[in-house]
Amino acid sequence: MATDWLQVRAGQRAYQHIKEQGLSAADIQLLVGASGGPKWFVLQGLDRYLFGEFFADRQQPLDLLGTSAGAWRFAALGQRDPVAASELFCRLYSTQTYSAKPDVQEITDEARKLLAEYIPDSAVGDILQQDRFRHHWIVARCRGMTAIEGKRQLLGLLASAAANRVKRQWLGKFYERVLFHHPASNATFTQQWNDLPTRYAALSEQNFKQALLATGSIPMVLSGVRDIAGAPAGTYRDGGVTDYHFDLDFGGVDGLVLYPHFHQEVIPGWFDKSIKSRRTTGQHWPNVILLTPTAEFIEALPYKKIPDRTDFAKLDAEQRIQYWQQAVEQGKWMAEQLHEWIATDRIREKVQLWT
Repeated sequence: MATDWLQVRAGQRAYQHIKEQGLSAADIQLLVGASGGPKWFVLQGLDRYLFGEFFADRQQPLDLLGTSAGAWRFAALGQRDPVAASELFCRLYSTQTYSAKPDVQEITDEARKLLAEYIPDSAVGDILQQDRFRHHWIVARCRGMTAIEGKRQLLGLLASAAANRVKRQWLGKFYERVLFHHPASNATFTQQWNDLPTRYAALSEQNFKQALLATGSIPMVLSGVRDIAGAPAGTYRDGGVTDYHFDLDFGGVDGLVLYPHFHQEVIPGWFDKSIKSRRTTGQHWPNVILLTPTAEFIEALPYKKIPDRTDFAKLDAEQRIQYWQQAVEQGKWMAEQLHEWIATDRIREKVQLWT
C-alpha cells in the first residue's frame, strides 16, 4: 500500500462538501498561512502547486490571510510569476547565513535585504493593481513596554505572557491586532473578530513592505517597525504574537477555507504554545480544510523533524542549508498526492472529519 504523505482533515461543513462534491478551486474563498519561520519549507511544494496550477485559472477574487512566514509566502501571489517568486523566496530564506553571534540589528538588516530582492518596487505595484488575490496580513501593534527595544522589552513579554495565560483576551492589554488589507478588499469576513482589539489599514505602495517586514518581526529577534504609513502610530511586531496559527471566527467566509499547515496542532497565539488546552479544531472551524504532513512524512525527513529556527544554532550553515533544501524537495511529495487526489476525485475518500 502506498504511503500517505499528506493528511486532509476538514470541519463538518467542509467535510460534507468534499464527500459529496469533491474539491475545486472555486470552492475556496480564503487561503490561510501561519507563522512558524522555516517550518514552512515543507509546504513550498504545496504552494507551488496551489499558486501555479490549482488557482492558476481562477477568476473570482481569493482572500489570503497570513501572519509572519505565512504572509511572506503569500506575497508571491499577485506577482507576474507567482511560482518563480515563491521559489525565489524559498531560495533566499533557506540560504541565509549570519555571523557566529548575530544581534538584532544584523538579523533585521538581512531581513530587509531579503525583502528588497524578493519584492522589488515593481512587484508591489503589480500586487496592488490586481484583485484576484487579495492580501490580508495581521501585524501586532505594541502597547506599553512591549514597544521598547532592547532587553527591557523582555519585561513586557513576560507580563503579556502572564496575562495571556490567565485569559487570552487579556493579551489585548499589550497588543492590538492590525489587519493590513488589499485596497480592493473590504475585509468583511473579519467583521466578527472581537476577541482582541482590532484595527484596519489598507495596503499601499507606501506601506506594503513596511507591513510585510513588521508581520515577521519576531520580538527580541528583529527590531520592531515604527509608524507604518497609513496606520496608527506606534511600534509593530510579528503578527504571530496575537495570531500564531489562528483561532479566529471564519463564519463570515462565503465558501471554504483552505489551510496548508506544517503542524498537526493549531495553536491560537504565540504565548499559547505551552497551554495544551488552547487548540483550534474543526469544531471551531466547520468550513476549514486543514492540509498537514503525516507522521510518516516527518519520520522520513532528515533529523525526523520539520525545520525550525533552532537549526541556526544546532547546525553549521552547510548542514542547515542542505537539510532545509531536502525538506523543500520532500514537500513536493505532499503536493503530488494532493494533485492526484483532486484530479482523480480520491480526495473524497482521503478526507477525514476534523473534531
